[in-house]
Amino acid sequence: MNQEERIPTGISGLDRVIEGGVRDNTTLLVVGSSGTGKSTFAMQYLTYGLEHGENALYISMEEPPEQILREARMLGFNLDKFYEKELFFFHSKGKDFVKLVDEQLPALVEANKNFSVKTRVVIDPLTPLIWAVDDKQEQREIITKLFYTMKQLGPVLITTEEHAAPGETIGEDVLIPIYMSDGAVHLTYRPIGGAFNRALEIVKMRATRHGEEVYPYIFVRGIGVVVRTTPLVSAEDMRKYDDLFDKAIRTAADLGASETVLERLAYVKENWSYPFSPKETLQIFFESQGLTDALTREEIARRKEESAPSDVQLNVNDLSSTETTESAEAVPDEPVEAAEDGEAGDDEEDLIEINDLRELEEMLQ
Repeated sequence: MNQEERIPTGISGLDRVIEGGVRDNTTLLVVGSSGTGKSTFAMQYLTYGLEHGENALYISMEEPPEQILREARMLGFNLDKFYEKELFFFHSKGKDFVKLVDEQLPALVEANKNFSVKTRVVIDPLTPLIWAVDDKQEQREIITKLFYTMKQLGPVLITTEEHAAPGETIGEDVLIPIYMSDGAVHLTYRPIGGAFNRALEIVKMRATRHGEEVYPYIFVRGIGVVVRTTPLVSAEDMRKYDDLFDKAIRTAADLGASETVLERLAYVKENWSYPFSPKETLQIFFESQGLTDALTREEIARRKEESAPSDVQLNVNDLSSTETTESAEAVPDEPVEAAEDGEAGDDEEDLIEINDLRELEEMLQ
């Protein structure tokens, strides 16, 4: 299983908590009320791409290019040197958004899709389109086509204004765009004392393990948005639980787990980046695969016989069953004696209750 390439957003601190960036050909929605800095996010996102050799397309549904460039200069972003070279604007002045989405933007994508240079796209803001279409079904169809069309060029960042009613966590007017996007971040600001406290929260990020905290952010001229985050896991912790995973893989193999299950466990091992132990997660997974229910020795033997050879490397020093098997083969005619602690010769199956992985491994040995 190959990990997909990540494209940095350029938003200081954000990439730390979304596995290094966004995936190519995906949409990232930035939702927030007026004054939360949505356009600053958009400018910073484009600037990073332009400064790293990419092209950029800015689709503005409100402000003309001249005003956007002027505001960028005030924030310390020099977009003028890229204007009409690597940076292109599409200013939608009218209200015919159906024509924009059905005809104009697809033609624009068709004309640019053969460029070998990566292109990142900004749609700022989506709000006029949402307000212009009252019917929810039609709104969903237009937004779906817009997102699908634009992300053919590359990663897309979309901003939209939110109007949440009292008591709402997220405004009802932005639920459709959030649902249709690949990722969404929610910007808020609240008055605390004599100042405003701005914060970012990641609502969703498909195929990405993302941070789940509420992160404060500030604006710094010359840098833009700085989100105050810490990496999800330190480099030292990345391999902290390898021994536990290796033990779980050996135990699963001994229980006759399929090659697919063993591959999945190995993949989890390589990608585990939580700061806490995976023990409980592994126990739950084993149970879901039928590997920690009450098992009989006959069932364990049957699973071993039926399991296909695995590519997973097992530590033979941890397995004691090999000697027992060889001894049994050496004296096939010798009768099996009853175990000291019970009538093992009875027809009743000897049930073994398994509470955790350690007990399971000890039983096998």
